[in-house]
Amino acid sequence: MECYFDNSATTRVYPEVVTAMNDIMLMQYANPSSMHRKGMEAEMALRNARQTIAKTLKVDDRNILFTSGGTESDNMALIGCATAASRSGKHIITTRIEHPAILETCAYLKEQGYEITYLNVDKNGLIDLNELEDSIRSDTTVVSIMHTNNEIGAVEPVKEASKIIKKKNPGTLFHVDAVQGYGKFVINPKKEGIDLMSVSGHKIHGPKGIGFLYIANGVKINPIIHGGGQQKNLRSGTENVPGIVGLAKASQLIYERLESDRANMYAMKERLIKGLLEIEDIKINGLTGMDSAPHIVSASVGGVRSEVLLHALEDRDIYISAGSACASNKPAISETLKAIGVENRFLESTVRFSLCGDNSMDQIEYALEAIRGILPMLRRFTRH
Repeated sequence: MECYFDNSATTRVYPEVVTAMNDIMLMQYANPSSMHRKGMEAEMALRNARQTIAKTLKVDDRNILFTSGGTESDNMALIGCATAASRSGKHIITTRIEHPAILETCAYLKEQGYEITYLNVDKNGLIDLNELEDSIRSDTTVVSIMHTNNEIGAVEPVKEASKIIKKKNPGTLFHVDAVQGYGKFVINPKKEGIDLMSVSGHKIHGPKGIGFLYIANGVKINPIIHGGGQQKNLRSGTENVPGIVGLAKASQLIYERLESDRANMYAMKERLIKGLLEIEDIKINGLTGMDSAPHIVSASVGGVRSEVLLHALEDRDIYISAGSACASNKPAISETLKAIGVENRFLESTVRFSLCGDNSMDQIEYALEAIRGILPMLRRFTRH
């Protein structure tokens, strides 16, 4: 039985998405900037895709900017807004558990003369709203807080954070990295006070290499890609029409399936956690109930390095992660695990299971049986 539990790294594309993209590539393949009929057909496909995505957020389609994915959206939000507001100040606030697309961009901005404040989190990965309030200054131009953490599934108090930000400094922009939250939760940027929000297609059963950035009305943002002036001069380059159409189809489907998929994932998560905790010297990181993400389980397995367990399970067609896939090319101790105070002996022994609505309880039981079977042997080998 094949068990793919690495959906926070990437997801299997919905068949309907493949069909929609195939039709575009074979039939509506023209450049959407071309003035002839074929170009207008491609442009109409873009317009329809924007409207489909906007409906999932209850926003205007003019607020959707297509990008190459979550990383570019994060870069665009931080760099674009920071540079546009540089005369008002050069202070940015984020958290210690952000995705590298935020943390590395903040490191870059620091080199450019910006001051970065990093908010701490508690043992469950949640920010302290009082610390946020105390950190906001008159020269704070951007606050960036992720919606859902990609390693432990912490869901941040976004709406409450926005109220504090706008009360303390109405001119401060609020960016939310929703790459792990979009498609798992109903998100309404207008009601939740979000000025900018990043989303990636391949986390929601869409194609890789496509995503979008929600930009609220009135937000001043500079482009970071220059050229022919596509997308209202905010992101130049011929639009990836097949990818955009695939992203829109995935967005539509994942929200149509939201309630049933969430119920399925929470049930599987509960069973997985219960089974893991029955095994000696395994600890679950972060919250585990409905107040956490439905699809992420972080487990610290004493006595076994995460990579060893990962490959042992891989031999049984069970696929998990040894942490964030986006940091796999830079082997290092997880900043998130350090921030939530995970014991030193567990820092290199933590794995992530990330589910999707297509996983089954049978797969969970198969994985638990495999883990129970191989751990004693792996632990004996490690001790020697």
